[in-house]
Amino acid sequence: MTTHSARARSFDAVAASYAANRPSYPPALLDAIEELSGRPLAGARVADVGAGTGIATALLAGRGARVTAVEPGDGMAGQLRRGLPEVPVVRGDGNRLPLRTGSLDLITYAQSWHWTDPARAVPEAHRVLRPGGALALWWNDADPRVGWIGDQKRRVLEAFGTETGEGDEGVAAYDPDARLRAELPAGPDFRTRQVEWGREVPLGVHLANLASHSVFLVADRAVATAVLERERALLADVFPGGRVREAYVTSLGIART
Repeated sequence: MTTHSARARSFDAVAASYAANRPSYPPALLDAIEELSGRPLAGARVADVGAGTGIATALLAGRGARVTAVEPGDGMAGQLRRGLPEVPVVRGDGNRLPLRTGSLDLITYAQSWHWTDPARAVPEAHRVLRPGGALALWWNDADPRVGWIGDQKRRVLEAFGTETGEGDEGVAAYDPDARLRAELPAGPDFRTRQVEWGREVPLGVHLANLASHSVFLVADRAVATAVLERERALLADVFPGGRVREAYVTSLGIART
C-alpha cells in the first residue's frame, strides 16, 4: 500500500465520479449539529475542512451558513469550484489552517478528520475558533449490521488486507461512538450523535461509490477491477431489480470550546 498522504490525495483523479456517486448526509445531521453546537447554522461563520467536492459544504450553505471550503487537492478543489462557484475555496488542510485566529463559529470535518494529525489539527481548530465555537467531525459508515453490507466489507478486507482507511469501522468491532471518542478526548463539552438513514441507487452508482474509496484507487488496477466485477455479480443476485438499498450510520462528534 502507498503512504497515508498518497491515499489522501488519490481522490483528485476521480473527483467528478466522487461528486456524482458518493452519498450525501441526512437533514437530521444538520439538525444535530445545531443542537449540539448550541447555535443555528444560519449566519454562522464556518470552515468545511477537507471539503472535497463540497458535498457537506453545499448542505451547510443551504442552511444559511457563511462557509469557506478548505481543500488541499487540485482535482477536488476544482470540482468544488465548478459545483459551488459562490463558495470561497482556500487551499490547505487541518494541520495548518490558512485562516485567521478567532474568526470562526464552527469548523467541520465531513468524512475527512482521519486524514489529519490530531496533535496538530486540534490546536489549529482551537486557534481559529471564537470563544464558544465548536469543532464538528462526522462520518458516513455503511452499516455492517445489514447482512449484505457486512459481507461486502469482509470481502473487501480479504481482497486488500486493510480497511478502507476513510473512517469505516470494521465489521466485528462496529462502534461508531467509541471511534468518535477515541478521536477527541471525552469531556463535558464533547457530545456524539448517530443518525441512521439510507438511500436507494442503481447498482452502477453503488459500485462507482465503492470504487471511489482510496483503497481501490491506490490498489493494483487488475485487483480492484476484479473485486468490483465480483461485487457486481454478487449484488445482482441480492438486488435483481438493479437498485441497491444502501444503509448508513452517520456518526457526529462535536467539541465545544
